[in-house]
Amino acid sequence: MTTLTVDLDAIAANFRSLAARHRAPVAGVVKADAYGMGAPAVGARLFSEGARHFFVAYAEEALALRPHVPGAMLAVLNGLDPAMAGLFVAHGLAPVLGTLGEIACWSAQARCIGRALPALVHVDTAMNRLGLSGRELGRLAAEPQRLDGIDVLFVMTHLADAEDAANPRNAAQAARFEAACAALPPARRSVANSSGVFLGGLVRSDLARPGAALYGINPTPGQTNPMRPVMRLTARVLQLREVMPGETVGYNGIWAAPRPTRVATVSVGYADGYHRAMSGRPPGAGAPAAAFDGARLPLIGRISMDLATFDATDHPGVDQGSEVELIGPAIPPDEVALWAGTNGYEVLTSLRPRHGRIYAAL
Repeated sequence: MTTLTVDLDAIAANFRSLAARHRAPVAGVVKADAYGMGAPAVGARLFSEGARHFFVAYAEEALALRPHVPGAMLAVLNGLDPAMAGLFVAHGLAPVLGTLGEIACWSAQARCIGRALPALVHVDTAMNRLGLSGRELGRLAAEPQRLDGIDVLFVMTHLADAEDAANPRNAAQAARFEAACAALPPARRSVANSSGVFLGGLVRSDLARPGAALYGINPTPGQTNPMRPVMRLTARVLQLREVMPGETVGYNGIWAAPRPTRVATVSVGYADGYHRAMSGRPPGAGAPAAAFDGARLPLIGRISMDLATFDATDHPGVDQGSEVELIGPAIPPDEVALWAGTNGYEVLTSLRPRHGRIYAAL
């Protein structure tokens, strides 16, 4: 059994730190079940800290969160499905409108019920994923009446390179967004993501949208992480066994013992979000490991669906039933991400519901 411990006090501290740096309101991005930390609990705690703006990806996520953030702006990043417009109205959800079709649908809904409806307008300035294209922006600027009946809470864009502060594309995006806002009716702006909060005055943002930084992911790669760790994933040692030199461990024999080795089999695998891609890395400094009592136990063999194996030879305190840390303050998510060839976002959002999740101080 794995246990995911989430420190809500640490998430709240990260929220306050980001708000102080941004010097303007900060939203809670709680999509993907608050990056695996549990959206209801995280949303409720951020609401108690004064957060009044929240972002999710899907309407279903918003419906689950709404009871925990009464009266707060609850924005749905993935736009408006016309079939769900009535549901958005009934639950006070704000769609992030990224096409002229979505704008027309929401404006028609407002006319139908006879009152203005809240929304955000998304302008694409570099990502080429969601948001008004340059052509659509031009049409909207020429025909602002398309926004009739829509209470535009914010005009927003999404930064593509904010984690690289020296990247000139940040300034280029900021300039494109400035021009876009000048072409539209006046509205507040939402620009800064987690790393964008640390870009200083490069972008003017009336509402930041940090996600990963709230959950302890480093928003300033290559520098000391300014955020507090918020989670720890631990698992129990199920068995210990001695293997002789030349014997292999796990599927396909990708690891063979170079010496008499004490193998700890731990109750975690890729079905728990512990990435199989970490298997087979060369031993030594920077190699995948678990933490126990201040030491690191090297990962050996191939991670399977429910099990992983570690070298406990040099750590006699490891016993059957011992708990080892797989991700947490001693093994940060960003480090695990390097081992898995991904980023900290995926490490956290890969964590599975079968973890026993508890809320406590780390």
